[in-house]
Amino acid sequence: MATLRYIAYLANEPEKLAGFYRRFLGTEELGRSMEGDISITDGYYNLTFFKKRPSLGEMHMELGLHHIGLQVDDLEEVKGRFIRFNPRGMILQEPNDLQHGEIRIHDPECRPVTISTSSFGVLASKEKRFPRVRHIAYNALDPEIMLQFYTQVFRLREIPSSYQRRQQGRGNRFCADGKTNLAIHPFYNRIEGHEAKYGINHIGFLTNEMQATMAELSTVLKIAPRPATRPYAELRFRDIEGNALDLSQTKGWEVDVDKWENAA
Repeated sequence: MATLRYIAYLANEPEKLAGFYRRFLGTEELGRSMEGDISITDGYYNLTFFKKRPSLGEMHMELGLHHIGLQVDDLEEVKGRFIRFNPRGMILQEPNDLQHGEIRIHDPECRPVTISTSSFGVLASKEKRFPRVRHIAYNALDPEIMLQFYTQVFRLREIPSSYQRRQQGRGNRFCADGKTNLAIHPFYNRIEGHEAKYGINHIGFLTNEMQATMAELSTVLKIAPRPATRPYAELRFRDIEGNALDLSQTKGWEVDVDKWENAA
């Protein structure tokens, strides 16, 4: 099974964003490109802030959370599963450097997905429990086909939270890789607390120092509680470029079949 290991942003000021995540979420810098892109890590993920510029040549050039990446064991197997899933799908080469994977494909809603057999430049010795990304959430037009993409191409597992939503007649779908919860929500959704941002809507960090982190964050920005009806995360805030971030200690996230992880 593949593992989620990479999150890419388009940013106005990567330097300031990197400083924000270092100060409030304990990340470390991995490296920089000549063009001003900065890669940081929580100890497991590579979070890359691409300096927004025309030469990136992306189909979607909106600022903010942009695309994700997965580490796989066998690139050819994944290519084969992708072509079976989408016979007309394109497979593009990437530079295979700190800011990119080896190849790029696109999900059913035309969002990039980068793939690598490496750990996106994050050494195993850097891994720590907290704070660390445990959640990525999409807003999609068709959550079901997106779920099929991640379960069939990358072998992520659908988890009980997803089946519960099916029984309730709701469109939310969830899958996981053992360490990260991947939520795929309907874009058109009237549920309390839903934010209509298409594509990657937000990511979530698990922390064991909620009160201290809240106290520090509240000196510079607004923190909002998540609706009590939500099974995941207690708080939401935004970084200095408006990207939404969930923060959890007690609720946590379901990161595999019948496996919840929190920091309580």
